[in-house]
Amino acid sequence: MNKRLQVEMSDASYPIHIGRALLEQPQLIADYISHQSVFVVSNSTVGDLYLDRLKAALKGFSVNEYLIGDGERFKTLQTVEAIIGAMLESGQTRETTVIALGGGVVGDIAGFAGAVYQRGVNVIQIPTTLLAQVDSSVGGKTAVNHLLGKNMIGAFHQPVAVFIDVDVLASLPPRELRAGLAEVIKHGALADAGYLSWLQSNVKNLLALEKDAITKMVLRSCEIKSSVVSQDERESGLRALLNLGHTFGHAIETLSGYGVWLHGEAVAVGMVMAADLSARLGKITWEDAGYLKSLLLQFELPISPPDNLNNEQLFAAMGRDKKATGKGMRFVLLNGLGNACLEEEVPTELIQQTLQAGRKLCCP
Repeated sequence: MNKRLQVEMSDASYPIHIGRALLEQPQLIADYISHQSVFVVSNSTVGDLYLDRLKAALKGFSVNEYLIGDGERFKTLQTVEAIIGAMLESGQTRETTVIALGGGVVGDIAGFAGAVYQRGVNVIQIPTTLLAQVDSSVGGKTAVNHLLGKNMIGAFHQPVAVFIDVDVLASLPPRELRAGLAEVIKHGALADAGYLSWLQSNVKNLLALEKDAITKMVLRSCEIKSSVVSQDERESGLRALLNLGHTFGHAIETLSGYGVWLHGEAVAVGMVMAADLSARLGKITWEDAGYLKSLLLQFELPISPPDNLNNEQLFAAMGRDKKATGKGMRFVLLNGLGNACLEEEVPTELIQQTLQAGRKLCCP
């Protein structure tokens, strides 16, 4: 059975449709396209799998498409410029609806292109990876990377609708699935300890893509994220809690070279480090920190940074994180499992201890 979740923003509201075979329901998507012109952005991998199916569902509309390269390394201003060039050449107007068909990279790039094309056009998100379904497709964050930092160039631009077809996850490589599960665990860690317990009880079902379990999981994660973003659209406070693990994780991604480590893999390590730092500050018990680490291992996720990155590099890259303020680094930490908080002016000595402790862990 399909589920519908409404995201309520201060000046906008849009639905998230979650279920099976959504790409086989043309009227469902058509209801959110206000004019005849549609411009689909996808990548070469996803396009081969689902673009024809989407175009069949859009029969009767004028559809143009642009396929970007597959991978984080294509998440650049150059790619956005190429998309906008293709939109201009195909005669797209302010009435055009952009559809992002793909994972988080496609969603971010297409959303950003939609935000800036002729000062903004409607965007529909159709995420095809678990990470995009539970995280990046919801909330209106769009961005591209800079050589010195991840997601440093972007805009807030809410979609008019999000369609999450859990059937498409069957084509997802196991590594991509596990990376998405890291963001799922993050939602439990920051907002719902009971959700963490449910995840632990359903490890086998979720890794096997059992449909009822997957649907329930995606719905709960979207509920948590939509609840947060509806209260803080532009990340002035509460929404920053969704970045649990990201200060450490983004540093790993940036230094490793975009795409070498998947975003969810880096966030998994970042959560372990955030829990470690929380314990050093006396915010959580070491037992809770160990529980979170154990859960990540059960989902076959890494728990320590790559050996080729030293602590000095990681510390410097963390200082360039978007959450940093004039006072220095700002961390999302834990007051307990299911209870995240923002912390500024963390003693450098403790941060260094956490980085050093990460070296003593082992990846699965």
